[in-house]
Amino acid sequence: MVRTFIAAATGLAALGLAASATAQEVGEIGVDWLGNDIIIEAIHDPKVEGVTCHVSYFERGMIDRLQKGNWFEDPSNTSIACRQTGPIRIGDIDLGKDGEEVFKQGISLIWKKQVVNRIYDRQNETLIYLSHSRQVQDGSAKMAISTVPLYGQQVEWTEGKP
Repeated sequence: MVRTFIAAATGLAALGLAASATAQEVGEIGVDWLGNDIIIEAIHDPKVEGVTCHVSYFERGMIDRLQKGNWFEDPSNTSIACRQTGPIRIGDIDLGKDGEEVFKQGISLIWKKQVVNRIYDRQNETLIYLSHSRQVQDGSAKMAISTVPLYGQQVEWTEGKP
């Protein structure tokens, strides 16, 4: 319910941004009687077919929000696991050291975002996916990383292998 509110509040801002992956909720586990949940979502990289990332994060329930007084924000904790789930076909991806943003969603009313970035490690032929939160100030050091090795795999590069 809070996720829906946050998504609606931040949805207008997202209209002008470049297309990124969408998340599909695949699991929700209640962790206590306060309504706190762990949400698990599947994210398909829009430029890399055959790779699926599963991201989990903590969503605070309404009772917890009322008790702690922090109404409009979820914690920055996140976990990610990415695997090959089909034939890999890589489109026009950013090959720079900072990679590119694959997915983002609001975890506060305005400023805080949960983000997944993809970086290509050319030397080790590996796709790296980093899940973290981004804030205007007081950035969080909480992050999670997952890799998808391409070495020895039949990978199709639509723009030619770098």
